[in-house]
Parts: sequence; structure tokens; C-alpha cells
Amino acid sequence: MKRITYFFPNPLIGFSIGKVFSTLVEKIKEEESIELYFVPSNRALPFALLKNIIFVFKNRNRKGINHITGDVHYCILALLGCKTVLTIHDLGVLDKVNNPVKRFIGSFIWLYLPAKLATEVVCISEKTKASLLQYMKVKNIRVIHNPLDPEFCYSEKPFKSKPVILHIGTAKHKNLERIIFALSSVKCHLRIVGKLDESIINILISNKIEYSNVFHLTNEQIIQEYIKCDIVSFPSLYEGFGMPIIEAQAIGRVVVTSLLAPMPEIGGDGAYYVDPYSVKSIKNGFIEVIENNSLRDELVNKGLLNVKKFSVQSIAKQYLDLYKNI
Repeated sequence: MKRITYFFPNPLIGFSIGKVFSTLVEKIKEEESIELYFVPSNRALPFALLKNIIFVFKNRNRKGINHITGDVHYCILALLGCKTVLTIHDLGVLDKVNNPVKRFIGSFIWLYLPAKLATEVVCISEKTKASLLQYMKVKNIRVIHNPLDPEFCYSEKPFKSKPVILHIGTAKHKNLERIIFALSSVKCHLRIVGKLDESIINILISNKIEYSNVFHLTNEQIIQEYIKCDIVSFPSLYEGFGMPIIEAQAIGRVVVTSLLAPMPEIGGDGAYYVDPYSVKSIKNGFIEVIENNSLRDELVNKGLLNVKKFSVQSIAKQYLDLYKNI
């Protein structure tokens, strides 16, 4: 096979994509010749987009395969005439932008043109694929899930009578406010990863939540947070994939997550699902996994089985098979 060239978003906007794909790329380079580039600009202004397109054009792989790993989909305009793989993580430009003009321009540049021009389109979940196909027809499209970092591995821990509930992410769609209301009378310690604004701090205080807060963690520190917790909280309102689900399962922690796509696709039988829009449903979910030892053990064991399909070996093989068939 010819060399594979990966184009990543600027780290300032694409840390999560870089984190996910770095594990994958390390495995792929055991078998194939690769090179990596990070685009220079993290902004979405016209000049910045042009700067990134020119950068990709200068570093394009004319004889091998070019893989845009996410977010900077528009850079495929620099790869006309080249073999290209485009990985789409979510349709945020459609789902999160309310201004109709910005939504139209953004969707055309970030999704429509790139998906039409790519040799192969990869979506990281069936939900992302279905959403894209509702928007446009794409011939060469498939689902390849994100890989689990092998550093996330089982760590046994006795369950505390006053459990530590780990919540990762403080963006609005991470649903932290409803989780706080749900835990207002539950005996627990809420450990929050991500910066808190003043309004959330006030809600924590008014609901008498025992909590602690950390942010800007390294990968190793994140792993330690999983190891030290008893339950992982992830009733998110919107995800393209949901890495905390399989990270929690790999460590051996029960996860409470949303009965919204793609969470059931990713969590399988190894998670407790709740209605993320219902404080009552979230509350009942946490109480159930805290009080029901046999259910908790069952979910942990099923989670450990579920994560095997997300192994980096399995995901790398799927990408290698894709590259070979282009």
C-alpha cells in the first residue's frame, strides 16, 4: 500500500479528534508508512480557511491516500484528484447553528462539498451516518467506530456507600444542570471535570451538592479520575459518539447515560439508560445503580465485554481494509 497522509485540525480546536486518532495512527504505522500534519489555523474566518486549504494543498499526497480526520472537512478542496478518506464525527454545523444563513453556508462548505468530493466517507456512529444521509445522498459511506485507548484498562475497586460520581464535560449539552437537580438529595460526591461558570456553582451550592472540580487534565490524570470514581455520569443531550461510555466500561465502572442515539449503539447492554430531559429519570437511574448491587455488577461485566469491539486492533483493521480497497 502507498503512504497514508493524515490531516488533523489545529490542536486548539481538535484535541479530542487528535487524541482519538493518535491511538489509531500508532497502530496503523506498525503496518503502513504514514505522515501527519496539523493545519495551522484554528479559526473559521475566510482567511483562516484559505490558509488551511493552502497548507493541505502544499502537503497533499498525490500518489497515496489522504485522510482528513475530522472537523476541517473543507480542506478536501485542496485534494482534488487525490484519493481521500473523510471521517465525520458529528453534524454540529447543522445541529448547533441557528442562524439560517450561517447554517446554509457552513453546511455546504463543511459537509455537502466534502462528502461529495471524498473517495470514501467514514462516520463514527450509525447516528452520524443516518443524520448525514437525511441531509444528502452519499454513495461511498460506512461506519467505523472510534477506538478505545488501550491505556484504559480494568481496575478493580470496592463500591463506596457514599459513591463518587464522575461527570466529564461542562458544555451545555453535557446536561450538568439537570444532573445537579437529580442528585440534590442523593448521598454522593459529585466530581466534575471541566470549567464551571458562576451560575452552575450557584446551582451546586443551592442544591447542597458535595462536589469537587478539576480541569485541563492530562490523559493519565483522566484515567486516574475514572479509577477513583464509583459511577460515571454521562446523560448527554448530544454526541457524535460518546467516548466516556466506553472509557468507563473499560475501567470497570458503571455508567449512567442517555437513551438517545448514539449512546445505546456505543454502550450496548453495559450501561444504564435514562431520559436526559427528565430530572426524575436521571435521579432514579443513579439511585438504582447505587442501591442495586447485582444490577451494578451485571452492567460492569457486560460493559467489559462491550468494549472489546472498540479495541484499537479492531478499528485499525477496518481502516486498513478501507485503505487497501481504495
